Amino acid sequence: MTQVILGAGGDIGTLLAKELRKFTDHVRLVARSPKQVNGDEELFPANLLDAGQADKAIEGAAVAYLAVGLKYELKIWQKDWPVIIRNVIDSCLKHQVKLVFFDNVYMYDRNAIPHMTEESAMNPPSEKGKVRMQIVQEIQKAMSEKGLQALIARSADFYGPGSKNGILNALVLDPVSKGKQPKWQSKADKVHSFTYTPDAAKAVAILGNTEAAYNQVWHLPTSSERWAGKDFISYAGSLKNRKASYMLLGKVMLTIAGLFDRTIRELVEMQYQNNQDYFFDSSKFCKTFNFTPTLYEQGIKKVMNSL
Repeated sequence: MTQVILGAGGDIGTLLAKELRKFTDHVRLVARSPKQVNGDEELFPANLLDAGQADKAIEGAAVAYLAVGLKYELKIWQKDWPVIIRNVIDSCLKHQVKLVFFDNVYMYDRNAIPHMTEESAMNPPSEKGKVRMQIVQEIQKAMSEKGLQALIARSADFYGPGSKNGILNALVLDPVSKGKQPKWQSKADKVHSFTYTPDAAKAVAILGNTEAAYNQVWHLPTSSERWAGKDFISYAGSLKNRKASYMLLGKVMLTIAGLFDRTIRELVEMQYQNNQDYFFDSSKFCKTFNFTPTLYEQGIKKVMNSL
């Protein structure tokens, strides 16, 4: 039974390739330049913006995992995501392939951020959030009107060993490991949940191979500990015997820095997630699958030991 990862090679795709071996002996890795993970995957170079290439990449699979990570730029998201999701859905319907979409929390209402559940209202306050909601709506429409078998696996901001896009890695763990000053966005006294990437990959593989999990939204397993930014900074510093001093990146500073750095400029509209508590409730998954998420101390130690 072939299972295909669309967007292989990213923070989640690489770990997912390892986890899927527990469920299938044939994993197809799809990317513009895919690389082996276990050493025996089928490598399938493809550009998902091309309908024909996307169709060939998905053909013959039982499950397709969409874990694409586009450049963090609104114009690219607005231009490319609608094309990618349309191509993937059309191909999954054509070949009767189940779809697992790896999602984030950008589509949730501003007032849902302090305690997010799968039932939280979708009313994104950001332009990038509107793009993410459009994707989810396209999937839900295909499920209700065309019989697509799909599920949405949603993650909080994430971190983990080797995570190139993990915000906790970038702002705190990597700098502390190098003897540099860590940073935090907006308010360091607010709770902020982080999903551990190895946990996320395990959970996505489980969901994709559980028939009853389809036609639902799932929050991926995330520690229920209520740590604030200063707690992450303090603990990471303690592992290296360093003081918990940090630089606070407020909206004004981000706006000024954004004049010179496009990625930083793209973060400004997302600060509503950092100037209030941001708690990600994954109790539905944890109870259903009897899964205990990695605690922050354990996860941070593993990341710091890998640096």
